[in-house]
Amino acid sequence: MGRLPGGGLAKGLAVTLRTMTRRSITRQYPEVQPDLPPRSRGVIALFEENCTVCMLCARECPDWCIYIDSHKETLPAEGGGRPRTRNVLDRFAIDFALCMYCGICIEVCPFDALFWSPEFEYAEYDIAELTHEKERLREWMWTVPPPPAHDPGAEPPKELSAAERSAARGAGRAAGRPPGPGGGGAAP
Repeated sequence: MGRLPGGGLAKGLAVTLRTMTRRSITRQYPEVQPDLPPRSRGVIALFEENCTVCMLCARECPDWCIYIDSHKETLPAEGGGRPRTRNVLDRFAIDFALCMYCGICIEVCPFDALFWSPEFEYAEYDIAELTHEKERLREWMWTVPPPPAHDPGAEPPKELSAAERSAARGAGRAAGRPPGPGGGGAAP
């Protein structure tokens, strides 16, 4: 059986008429803030105290938009021994004009110095001003939501179980129990 000529046009017009009769939903953005999902990705926040200047974030960034400068500082050893050196962060900046918000820098940071902040209002009139320094990244740190609570029915992390077993063994030895099964030590 053949199709009627103009059937597709009639379907399209029907959709248009249905949409035109509905009330539009307008968000009054500047006055009314949007309801964002709890773990939204806005900008990257820096917790400077955790940064050891390991440079993993800058090396792994596919856009090379993270700029880090540091210097070495020598700390005298307490009670003799060799003095220690550590890296001190001088500059940590992210160029959000280049950033593609992939989150690789956050994932590779071994010391939890980078986090996703739900802040999204950081537009600038000049593209050069989209390079934000560590002070601005630090301000966004206080907007990072706390992590979700652990599932009460889940098994405890392996690290926690191992630490508890180790502490129990140490307490058994301190109480004078012999090593072995049930005594807190290893079996002979």
